Amino acid sequence: MVSDIIVDVTAKEVSIAVLEDNVLVEFHRETRNESYAVGDIYLGKVKKLLPGLNAAFIDVGYKKEGFLHYQDLGPNFNVTQKYLKRILSGDKKTPPFAKLSILPELDKEGKIVDALAQGDPVLVQIAKEPISTKGPRLTTELSLAGRNLVMMPFSDRVSISGKIKSNEERARLRQLIQSVRPKNFGVIVRTSAEGKRVAELDHELRTLQKRFEDNVPRLPKAKNPSLFFEETSRIVALLRDVLNPTFENIYINDKDFFSNVLDYVTLISPEQKDIVKLYNGDQPIFDHFNVTRQIKQSLARTVTFKSGAYLIIEHTEAMHVVDVNSGNRMNKNKDSEPEENSLNVNLAAANEIARQLRLRDMGGIIVIDYIDMNEQVNRQKLHEYMSEMMKKDRARHNILPLSKFGLMQITRQRVRPILDVETDEKCPTCLGTGHAKPSILFTDTLEEKLEMLTKKLSMKKFRLHIHPYVYAYVTKGLISMLGKWKLKYSTGIKVVADQSLGFLEYKFYDTEKNEFVVNDKIELK
Repeated sequence: MVSDIIVDVTAKEVSIAVLEDNVLVEFHRETRNESYAVGDIYLGKVKKLLPGLNAAFIDVGYKKEGFLHYQDLGPNFNVTQKYLKRILSGDKKTPPFAKLSILPELDKEGKIVDALAQGDPVLVQIAKEPISTKGPRLTTELSLAGRNLVMMPFSDRVSISGKIKSNEERARLRQLIQSVRPKNFGVIVRTSAEGKRVAELDHELRTLQKRFEDNVPRLPKAKNPSLFFEETSRIVALLRDVLNPTFENIYINDKDFFSNVLDYVTLISPEQKDIVKLYNGDQPIFDHFNVTRQIKQSLARTVTFKSGAYLIIEHTEAMHVVDVNSGNRMNKNKDSEPEENSLNVNLAAANEIARQLRLRDMGGIIVIDYIDMNEQVNRQKLHEYMSEMMKKDRARHNILPLSKFGLMQITRQRVRPILDVETDEKCPTCLGTGHAKPSILFTDTLEEKLEMLTKKLSMKKFRLHIHPYVYAYVTKGLISMLGKWKLKYSTGIKVVADQSLGFLEYKFYDTEKNEFVVNDKIELK
């Protein structure tokens, strides 16, 4: 299997596509100014205690307070709070971090009112991003994730990933980490640490320790609430978790992002630094690698997957529902047994559903209505196949066998809102207004904009993005309409076919790839 990462950077957002054998399996999109990412650590303030829920609302500067349950305080909450209060008080006798005394663990059956009071400062980490009307879900069990290790301040525990099966390797890693672990820092050893040398793991430990300790001196002067520690960008976090020898290319269309990713890959995997490549093509990067088409096909409400069979995917506040339909597949296999047909459609659907869960980052409860099967052996085969397909999924999940109604229930870790991509396009004639302009005059409109840009606003170099059908029309023939525009206005005009645009939609970009609109002046969008 060959894997690629395609990164599309625009002025407003960053989109990341993960391809396996050229098939889209993960898609992430975040705005450039997005905050409250999973892993960020905040200095917050207790806003309200909820004894009935054994929880508290914490002000972290978001419009909705974060939710902190007693069970998310963590066993070492007492020492965390004591240290934080001494730091904030300006106590010069506060001992160095390595000399802290670890206090007794928090009572698992305790009450929130015994641990916190209204107005208390507290260090909290985002465990789940704000979803719908809910604020972020918080925890005080702090952790800093690296490629091979996760470091936990105010702890002395060492845990080994359950995916490392060899007892000898588990014992080696535990002994190794115990010998190099800084005092008062717990460590979780990730699966990728298997077989790694002590020098490599020790370097990562020191790096994570320094990232945390470098932020501590800022606490006494920090406002409450305020950001204490910021998680790395989504692209770096993704590389940290998924980068392996199967990745052959990482294409990025922005120089600054390219430099950052190249530096990071050089740091964590020097032998793979050559796979990071800067894309400079005229065509939009997602169009060039066929990502735009796959997004349109794969993220709609109805997804066709094999020989006419299709899925219908519905999202509600409480759960996600997937309905498997055979379509016209059954009609094509009239000589086959109905049970065999049902099994084949269900197995193909399981493969596509596993991809859809990763692609849409669906979390919470997922209910799948498969085609009914009567034989228990086939129902068991479907459950085992679904479990096998989900092994590639990095999110924690649990899959229940088919119920007597033919429903499969899955719970999947939800840490951020489900990806919502608009796959429907505006009416190509009226652009959603209900009023149609004569389409034959569309090129006249484009030429008016070109004339205003070049003659009135003296802009000679820019890009015009238009629908591929319109692009084919303006570039056809030996003496094309585009050729005439360049002779008349400027040879610096570049026209690009963009699959993401509607039929009569167009966009202008400057040489720095910033989108702008043209009226009687140029305005950046």
